[in-house]
Amino acid sequence: MIEFINASKTYPNGVKGLKNVNLTIDQGEFVAVIGLSGAGKSTLIRTVNRMHDVTGGQVIVDGVDVMTLKGKSLRKFRRKIGMIFQSFNLISRSTVIRNVLASNVPDLPWYRVLLGLYKKEQEMDALAALDKVGILEKAYTRCDQLSGGQQQRVALARTLNQKPSIILADEPVASLDPIMADVVMSDFKRINEELKITIILNIHHVDLALKYATRVIGIRSGEIVYDGPSSEVTKEILNEVYSGKEIPELAKG
Repeated sequence: MIEFINASKTYPNGVKGLKNVNLTIDQGEFVAVIGLSGAGKSTLIRTVNRMHDVTGGQVIVDGVDVMTLKGKSLRKFRRKIGMIFQSFNLISRSTVIRNVLASNVPDLPWYRVLLGLYKKEQEMDALAALDKVGILEKAYTRCDQLSGGQQQRVALARTLNQKPSIILADEPVASLDPIMADVVMSDFKRINEELKITIILNIHHVDLALKYATRVIGIRSGEIVYDGPSSEVTKEILNEVYSGKEIPELAKG
């Protein structure tokens, strides 16, 4: 369970990223966070694994106040939270399986990291993760030979390989074409349903949020203005979230 209790974030320049946010996200939920650029979407999800620290209130994950964690305990905590970015963050000249195996690095002795030595069990786990996202056949292909959508699926497999209970995704399909964006979002949905991993992603495209997520959180200027089932999101709610401005949807092509 993830709890935001009067959570606030004020940046050093005085900008308020979050304002007294109160939320509870249960294990196994698939949550999409929507809102205008600069509304606080990224700030919200990045406080869960302490990429950003709250400056007021609390963020509690499985009963632990994340702001109390330091050093080794913080690193151990982060191991159970996967993070996926828009830019994939892969080693492009390395093979797909090597990128997936990289998720084991924090748990390995330095010499194994240096020499790239992985146990057979770790290699089998990496292949299983690739199979879950449908690109097992690309395991020994270099990442720079893959499409953007395939690279994002490698990033998702890498995250799965660390066996997280929570996956955070920061605009994971923003750089993908409409077809691959749909494919990657369906991967998230399937993983959420089959593995019961909590998924929280912020997303620019409202149509994909409503199609795949079961719960939608609308944020405007650091405040939650909608929190409920995706099936109950109306045009009026979206107008409130987006302050009456054009609602971004994925261009069909």
